Amino acid sequence: MFNQFRQSQYNSYTAARNHFIQNYSQLINLEKYVLDEVFSAVNQNLAEIIANYNEASYLYPFWQNYPPEERGRQPIGDQYPWLEVAEHAIGDKLPRLLECNFEISDVGLPTGSDVRLVISNYRISQITNDVTNSCWLFLEIKSVGPRDDQDHAVMSHNQISGSGRWEVFSDGVSNDVITATGKRANHPFHCSLPPIYILSDGLIVPVVIIILKPVYRMLSLEGNDDGGQPLSRINFASVPNGLLLHEQPNYLMNFPNLFFPGKDETKKDPRKRRCRVSFEILRRIDSWRFREIDC
Repeated sequence: MFNQFRQSQYNSYTAARNHFIQNYSQLINLEKYVLDEVFSAVNQNLAEIIANYNEASYLYPFWQNYPPEERGRQPIGDQYPWLEVAEHAIGDKLPRLLECNFEISDVGLPTGSDVRLVISNYRISQITNDVTNSCWLFLEIKSVGPRDDQDHAVMSHNQISGSGRWEVFSDGVSNDVITATGKRANHPFHCSLPPIYILSDGLIVPVVIIILKPVYRMLSLEGNDDGGQPLSRINFASVPNGLLLHEQPNYLMNFPNLFFPGKDETKKDPRKRRCRVSFEILRRIDSWRFREIDC
């Protein structure tokens, strides 16, 4: 089962990778198109999203004795972790919101972002000059409050695509190591997603990565004794495909601070360490790569 498609996958992958390196503007246009669609889907259904998101605060009596656990290091403790609120109020809605413009397939994959959808339509065929009508949307939900609302997002190794070299048939796809470059320190970042997948039916699916970052208010900080953490705005960021990073137009060389060190302990397995993605650098690469909606 694992090897019967390998030769055709290798041939198709090699041809697709070469095509998108030579025609990298197609990847850029694809990323812009998908971000436009995600942004539009959220914006058009914003009232529903806000209502569902804010319901978590109204439901406080039902979970106040069993509060969610903090996931970060050394939390202050005056805000409730709100990540799963966004995952359900926004992330779980997206397949339904996008299906009016795309055919959607929930293809299995062992690891990756919160939302993983193979999306297909005629517009993708036009953008890629009929190389494919599909892409794999990896959408990561990063809900934050006013204390950690920074101009970046922390990303894991399985949320960024890489150079995707497949040079030895038996070895499979591997990525070049990225250097996360900070002002005082650097560390290697081992992204684990390929830039392209080839499905068993031969479908070519380039990877498109979008960060969706809901930002909530803390009413307790605003003098409201009732508390609550209502939605304030939603940020959208498009992280370039690994071929755009490593090959053409080689964003890693032209924007070396795009990825900078994360917040992991130095003793953590280097292959699992996270990095931060700079929104300011994304805006410099392309102004459309960062957008926001006020709520």
